[in-house]
Amino acid sequence: MSLEPRTLPPSPNWYCTRCSDAVPGGFFGFAARTSVFLVRVGPGAGAIPGTPPFRVIGELVGHTERVSGFTFSHHPDQYNLCATSSDDGTVKIWDVETKTVVTEHALHQHTISALHWSPRVKDLIVSGDEKGVVFCYWLNRSDSQHLFIEPRTIFCLTCSPHHEDLVAIGYKDGIVVIIDISKKGEVIHRLRGHDDEIHSIAWCPLPGEDCLSINQEENSEEPEVPNGKVRAQTPVTKDCYLATGSKDQTIRIWSCSRGRGVMTLKLPFLKRRGGVDPTVKERLWLTLHWPKDQPTQLVSSCFGGELLLWDLTQSWRRKYTLFSASSEGQNHSRIVFNLCPLQTEDDKQLLLSTSMDRDVKCWDMATLECCWTLPSLGGFAYSLAFSPVDTGCLAIGVGDGMIRVWNTLSIKNNYDVKSFWQGVKSKVTALCWHPTKEGCLAFGTDDGKVGLYDTYSSKPPQISSTYHKKTVYSLAWGPPIPSMLLGEGDRPSLTLYSCGGEGLVLQHNPWKLNGEAFDINKLIRDTNSIKYKLPVHTEISWKADGKIMALGNEDGSIEIFQVPNLKLICTIQQHHKLVNAIRWHHEHGSQPELSCLVASGSNNAVIYVHDLKAVIESNPESPVTITEPFRTLSGHTAKITSLAWSPHHDGRLVSASYDGTAQVWDTLRGEPLCNFRGHRGRLLCVAWSPVDPDCIYSGADDFCVHKWLASMQEHSRPPQGKKNIELEKKRLSQPKPKPKKKKRPTARVPVKPDLYDGNEEEGLRGSGGPVENGSVSDQEGEEDAPEPELPCGVPAAAAAAAAAAVVSREPVICPPVSLGLEKPRVIVNNKVTLLKKEPPKDRPEALVKKRKARLILPLSTSLDHRSKEELHQDCLVLATAKYSQELNEGVSADLEERVHLGLFTDRAALYRMMEAEGKGHLENGHPELFHQLMLWKGDLKGVLQTAAERGELTDSLVAMAPVAGYHVWLWAVEAFAKQLCFQDQHVKAASHLLSIHKVYEAVELLKSNHFYREAIAVAKARLRPEDPVLKDLYLCWGAVLEKDGHYAVAAKCYLGAASAYDAAKVLAKKGDAASLRTAAELASIVGEDELSASLALRCAQELLLARNWVRAQEALQLHESLKGQRLVFCLLELLSKLQEERQPSEGKSSSSYNAWSTDTEGPLTERVTAVWRSAFGLDTPEQHQAALQQLQSIQYPSATNNTPSKQLLFHICHDLTLAVLSQQMASWDKAVEALLRAVVRSYDSGNFTVMQDVHSAFLPEGCDHLRDKLGDCQSPAMPALKSLEAFFIYGRLYELWWSLSRPRPESSVWVRAAHRRTSSTEHHQPLGDAGPEAGGPPASPPEPSRPPELDMGLTEESERVLGACKELFSETHASLQNSRRTVAEVQETLAEMIRQHQKSQLCKSTVNGPDKNDPEQEAERSLSSPQSQGKEAKNEPVSLPELTKRLTEANERIAKFPESVKTWPFPDVLECCLVLLHIGSQCPGHVTQEMQQQARELLQKYGNTQVYQRHCQAFCT
Repeated sequence: MSLEPRTLPPSPNWYCTRCSDAVPGGFFGFAARTSVFLVRVGPGAGAIPGTPPFRVIGELVGHTERVSGFTFSHHPDQYNLCATSSDDGTVKIWDVETKTVVTEHALHQHTISALHWSPRVKDLIVSGDEKGVVFCYWLNRSDSQHLFIEPRTIFCLTCSPHHEDLVAIGYKDGIVVIIDISKKGEVIHRLRGHDDEIHSIAWCPLPGEDCLSINQEENSEEPEVPNGKVRAQTPVTKDCYLATGSKDQTIRIWSCSRGRGVMTLKLPFLKRRGGVDPTVKERLWLTLHWPKDQPTQLVSSCFGGELLLWDLTQSWRRKYTLFSASSEGQNHSRIVFNLCPLQTEDDKQLLLSTSMDRDVKCWDMATLECCWTLPSLGGFAYSLAFSPVDTGCLAIGVGDGMIRVWNTLSIKNNYDVKSFWQGVKSKVTALCWHPTKEGCLAFGTDDGKVGLYDTYSSKPPQISSTYHKKTVYSLAWGPPIPSMLLGEGDRPSLTLYSCGGEGLVLQHNPWKLNGEAFDINKLIRDTNSIKYKLPVHTEISWKADGKIMALGNEDGSIEIFQVPNLKLICTIQQHHKLVNAIRWHHEHGSQPELSCLVASGSNNAVIYVHDLKAVIESNPESPVTITEPFRTLSGHTAKITSLAWSPHHDGRLVSASYDGTAQVWDTLRGEPLCNFRGHRGRLLCVAWSPVDPDCIYSGADDFCVHKWLASMQEHSRPPQGKKNIELEKKRLSQPKPKPKKKKRPTARVPVKPDLYDGNEEEGLRGSGGPVENGSVSDQEGEEDAPEPELPCGVPAAAAAAAAAAVVSREPVICPPVSLGLEKPRVIVNNKVTLLKKEPPKDRPEALVKKRKARLILPLSTSLDHRSKEELHQDCLVLATAKYSQELNEGVSADLEERVHLGLFTDRAALYRMMEAEGKGHLENGHPELFHQLMLWKGDLKGVLQTAAERGELTDSLVAMAPVAGYHVWLWAVEAFAKQLCFQDQHVKAASHLLSIHKVYEAVELLKSNHFYREAIAVAKARLRPEDPVLKDLYLCWGAVLEKDGHYAVAAKCYLGAASAYDAAKVLAKKGDAASLRTAAELASIVGEDELSASLALRCAQELLLARNWVRAQEALQLHESLKGQRLVFCLLELLSKLQEERQPSEGKSSSSYNAWSTDTEGPLTERVTAVWRSAFGLDTPEQHQAALQQLQSIQYPSATNNTPSKQLLFHICHDLTLAVLSQQMASWDKAVEALLRAVVRSYDSGNFTVMQDVHSAFLPEGCDHLRDKLGDCQSPAMPALKSLEAFFIYGRLYELWWSLSRPRPESSVWVRAAHRRTSSTEHHQPLGDAGPEAGGPPASPPEPSRPPELDMGLTEESERVLGACKELFSETHASLQNSRRTVAEVQETLAEMIRQHQKSQLCKSTVNGPDKNDPEQEAERSLSSPQSQGKEAKNEPVSLPELTKRLTEANERIAKFPESVKTWPFPDVLECCLVLLHIGSQCPGHVTQEMQQQARELLQKYGNTQVYQRHCQAFCT
């Protein structure tokens, strides 16, 4: 396992003639999407011995669209320079050492398709575009030349290595020209022979034509006469060969002296494994490389990714050697796009190839064998998962339709990656390994598919027969829950759970994936008797022991269920936006209780950690609602997409965010540790290495997976402000959206907008599947366009939106697109247009009125206006027909010819005339006149049928339909409704259905076309009030409105459906105070008391942040059960007012206080109780008792120095309220304990100012009055009182010390630093910290500057404080704190030993195979290093038995202390000793020698831990 960072890069761009290149010495670069990735190859790469000698070293970032060309300068003194061309229209010249742009030009007006740095002229870069324009750009003089040779699309160009003015250009239509740029692009030769795209041009490495013994090919397809213009054989043109590769499956060798082809090589069809499907057109890209100093050999690509080495010595025989012929599976499996040679520092001749199979391969030209492979990604890295069984196997779910499994511990190959594509065919959005079964990997895709892969076999995956309707967001293995589908006998130990974008969680039986999956909502609803609408689920996570399941929801709530029947035990109402990630802490830490920690991230940028230990252990009868987190982790500036706990540490978490960074947190202290900023996109997934504590893997929408080391990161927290803007700019340099030409679909099937994705990969299609090895990307299958699309150059905004939908789990709302993305409309005929034409408004009214109505019998009318002779003939024919006894054939023929005479003869003739007239109307686009004729004829049914078939029914026709009978009318109305639907006139269609009493059909029609308002109006008017259709309409419309953010209207829908609970929930989704207040009132009205109370409290907390005290109290007033919280808010308001008066801020306060807070006379406790009596009517003991019980049921987590100040103050006021209520009830022991909790909370947070405020407000004269009240020394609260007194003296001691310095330092800042240590080392918190970090923080503050008045006297008050300090010198507490420090340090040392041992084992196994050393000895060796944290003062090694002994002794000592001492915190005794000794040194004579001696003795006796050793030496020597 390598210990350096690694990158799995994006795939090299496809269908580019030169987008990778290399230079001698070991630099290789390839274009991938909008940047160029640089790889160091050879000895200089710094790879670990035994692994392939290459390393991805960086990226050239600057283009905004796909990079289409990349070329190095091949001049020895400027190998560091290279050039790129891009679809953004620029050509940039770069310095690869600094990775910066040297210069650039934007001369091209059209897409650049070819680029080359001249091998002869040091500063010449030649580029060509799709319109045939060539630009020569001279770097040193910033000069350019515009050449237009042919009006054809340039496909490739290559400068001659022998003549500085010659450039060969290959075109899309197969023409090759050689031009002289010194003569304004004059064509030297026009070489005809190919009849398709030219993919590659290679000049012979040696000048002259003696190197190949070939004559003009006798059987050549070339004509006898030279092609194009042949110039006289000047020294410039003669003596050079040129090779070209074309899509027409041939390689041609051309002679420049003769200007014609001399050899044609036809690509062979190689018998590949699996054969070639004769019905599939073989995809081909034919690229060439002519090896240096080997003019008789030529390397080319072939159909399926093979590489061939051609022997050119025998022109009459096609002789070639296949690369890697001996070893199976080393060749590329798809077509190869680029070949470039590289000479390493140790003179190895290598060849690098890029391919459609997304691999970069390196070949040894001496053996033709593959040296190494660099895999790459063709889509977003959506998901990462380490196998719990196959250690180090990392599965990566990618948007290119393939799963990668990376063996990160491979000894011989840093990039040992296998790809799995069979049966996937769409973006892989979720992965989850089976916890115990080897090689069993579950995957989910963006089209709702769930499957199981066996990564050890080549079989296709098993696919579940139950699909999700939308993207699969997450997968989890958990115990089977009772369902109708799993019998007792055939139940697997673990089943697979999948959560999809439609909001359902399905349970799949891995033994019977073809059976129907079970929707767990049914069980949840039955077990918990839920009547309201269940929330839309977005995330699932099982606790490691399989007993508890957490579900994250779209409304931000997290529900905790207990097996086996999924009983709801708890709801976490913390996030207020869609939950993206939930992760349970692992169970193998040093503190087992940590396994009840659950971290969660949502579309908000805040991560919350909750401790569910109390809830899980208490197993409540009714569900508990949690609104306070154990820790709040703030810092990210965009949504959280993924979380992962470190398996090596206690409480260490890494998060991935849309802000482009990954952040490592210490959740026990609530602080950020390090921030990774290596991605260029939004992060989608993150995973902690199971073997290396320092190593983390992350994936993003920049097509990269990075392996990075936490210890190597410069930054400790996510970027804010300007830095964030810079990161945003970095991300914006990704591809821009680009319109993609699409053919209008001929079929009438609507295309789903979300299936069309313009960015990722190369467009995934469900049809066909892989043609060759199977990545789902068959470019030419996408459409019959002559040019292939350019896949990795992808317009990215479309993809970013689609992927954002997959990852952020929100619906993508696509507006209708006119280019075939919505339902194609049926155009009836031109009549529609003609009827809608209005006369121009400026035309005089008289002219409009004069316009004649269109004739209904125009044919017969026109025939009656012919010449006199014709009319006379009509009369004769008519007379003969009517009065002749026998009609001869001639007369009959005349009558048929003169159809207009049917008006004057019999009915059959009239029908013929009408038929002719009608045909004319239809041909001229006037169907309504045809319909009138048919009506005259009496064939109304026929008219209706014809009109219906042609989609030409009208209102008037349908209105006349009853004439033909009732059933005809019914049929006509239904046909007309269908026609109107095709014309998108859905409301009108529904109205017609109503006219024939088809109410349900009309309602369904309106609903299915999203006319919910109209559908409800119809249903309400025509159906029974209790009809279930009406409720379904309300719920459907409510769900749509909720997704679109129209919460108020959605709430009305839910109220209409009698789902009042859902109405209140949806109103609260916005999360602002006004919405929460309305939701709480609504819930109260409909009798949902518990919901109303929780929403009112949330509303009050929102208003608390804005310091709007008046409205906060109004919100709490909504519910009687919040009386206790009203008291807490009241006390908090009075305390805040007091603080504001003591420390007036500049400018006017924005706080809105209640009237009763203005009275500031008297002690705070008395003012609080007076307000409670007057404002809240709190008089009787019963009322006090009820409020006390309400508040005692609420437990808040302990504080850390990262707890936000407003949250800290709220929690402290909760404890103080309990204290005051207990005092009012004369329950003094409870009052003392509550006061102590408030003081300890401020102490743990390091907020000295708040602690002193509590002291001054509630203990202005100290604790004597409490001692009097407690009375009996045997009172159970006496130990708590001693701790409270100690903290009081501790605060006064610090104030005294600071008062000795002028000016007084900023106390709270320093104390915060000091308490950061004390809270983590001395105090045993419920979830105790691991102990001091490496290089422990200082144990005491620096000595303040000594005041000039050395002989100043201390006040009596100061003397009293110093006298009281004896209370702080408790040897019992000093001993307990020392034992706890010892335990913390030993645990940290042991953890470090384990980490060092793991690393050494890995390093050893990498070099020498399995390690046989004793782990104890190895640990001792590792800890004897100078860097070790567990070392002794003199760097002596510590043995494992010695550490175990220390730990045991310390734990035994702790066990002997009475519970009363262990229960209540106490100020750090040694810290107090140090402060007292500082005061003694500043004011000699004021601290008694006896006290100083006692302090020194305590320091000497208990200051042996690392934290205090240095300070002890300073005072005790």
